Amino acid sequence: MSIINISHAEVTTFILVGMPGLEYAHIWISIPISSMYLIALLGNCTILFIIKTEPSLHEPMYYFLSILTLSDMGLSFSSLPTMLRIFLFKASEISANACFAQQFFIHGFTALESSVLLIMSFDRFLAIHNPLRYSSILTTLRVAQIGIVCFFKSFLLVLPFPFTLRMLKYCEKRQLSHSYCLHQDVMKLACSDNQIDVIYGFFGALCLMVDFMLIAVSYILILKTVLGIASQKEQLKALNTCVSHICAVIIFYLPIINLAIVHRFVQHVSPLFNVLMANILLLVPPLMNPIVYCVKTRQIRVKVVAKLCQKQIY
Repeated sequence: MSIINISHAEVTTFILVGMPGLEYAHIWISIPISSMYLIALLGNCTILFIIKTEPSLHEPMYYFLSILTLSDMGLSFSSLPTMLRIFLFKASEISANACFAQQFFIHGFTALESSVLLIMSFDRFLAIHNPLRYSSILTTLRVAQIGIVCFFKSFLLVLPFPFTLRMLKYCEKRQLSHSYCLHQDVMKLACSDNQIDVIYGFFGALCLMVDFMLIAVSYILILKTVLGIASQKEQLKALNTCVSHICAVIIFYLPIINLAIVHRFVQHVSPLFNVLMANILLLVPPLMNPIVYCVKTRQIRVKVVAKLCQKQIY
């Protein structure tokens, strides 16, 4: 099969890997992956439904949670088709344009989730530091404006990726090292100069790390504010409102940081480990965030239980 059109330097297909060394078990691996996607879809849809139907949850914190939920679902749907094709049907080929489009959406929703987690940390700081003016500062209109800015900022950040990748020439190598397309994975296959992609890819990763650092700064300010509260009971109550968000931050950033450390400092790591970490990055946050917020956020937990009990009565 021709991999490249010499006159136009046009890539036709890439090959995605499933689980290196576990190809014989792909059909069995598809079962937990499909289950995780279904649970994630059910959990995120439940969160959106509860927030939409309960007027008491029409507050900035829950509006931002809705945006986080939508970014989780976008992240899942961006990677779901190719992963299921590989594990269920052993269809590992993906066209170049589909690959470029997929990595755009994956990186776009990843950047969006990072931005939303940052905004949610500032939301928690504002709620604890200045509770009396919280509602007047974060009005519904302002929340909508922040959401729109986050959306455009995230996708404009990764918009050059598919175009710069499309300009590269790809010669003989076409096997990617993950179950879906990533910018850094595709650009390594190029046989032409990819310096622009390397620099801009580093810039995109740096933006995620800046978000993480600003989240850390937000929690330093939150801790400083909480320590200024006289009552220990009030201190615990204030910190308890941050537990769900802290868990979401850890779930999202920990795989990213681990993967970056492995790529940078660990030599001769198993390809299976890299694939597992990359899959965890896309599978775990959409699965765990609804569970964390249902368990740790009393308002959501009470409403979910009330809805379930109401259905049982009817």
